[in-house]
Amino acid sequence: MGITERRLRQKEEVRSGILATAWQLVIKDGWQSLSIRKIADAIEYSSPVIYDHFDNKEAILAEFAKEGFRLLSKKIQQAKAKSADPAAQLKAMANAYWHFAVRNKAHFQLMYGQGMPGCEIEKCFPGRSDFRNLIMEPITAIISKSENPRVNPCLKYYTFWSILHGLIAIKNMRNPNVTVEVNKMVLDDAITGFIKNLQ
Repeated sequence: MGITERRLRQKEEVRSGILATAWQLVIKDGWQSLSIRKIADAIEYSSPVIYDHFDNKEAILAEFAKEGFRLLSKKIQQAKAKSADPAAQLKAMANAYWHFAVRNKAHFQLMYGQGMPGCEIEKCFPGRSDFRNLIMEPITAIISKSENPRVNPCLKYYTFWSILHGLIAIKNMRNPNVTVEVNKMVLDDAITGFIKNLQ
């Protein structure tokens, strides 16, 4: 291995170490409390070493958000592939989305709770458009065979997305009168009603 290759590998190892340490801090203290100084202290590097790899804290958080969108897209694709029926696909994808949000709370918060100034989210996180395309396909298929094929599929996509996010937000408020099981039942009922409305 040449000197250039060794330096590149070392640089990638340092970058990976920074991300791994930052993620542990996010899991421990929440992403809002993450700072370059905390990462530097935890990894025992100086702050300039962190800045050699990332412009700022937001760049590190953006890496985690991108990873989250990749993971979510994979889960949605796997759910969709389980059936050729558009209605069954929508139910499976809603369930996959729900379970991702429940099991990957830190990623989910970064993906949808963090403002990304100066960045159109579709360009920064192409995984977002993958999700939209995966959902739009069965919605469009159901509408095309419905009694009203002129319904706007984009409107229905945003309705679908709003249902998911609204119920996830309710779940995250930790209302003692609304258990995870009840919230999931509401999700199932809402998605069933959504699909019937498309037909």
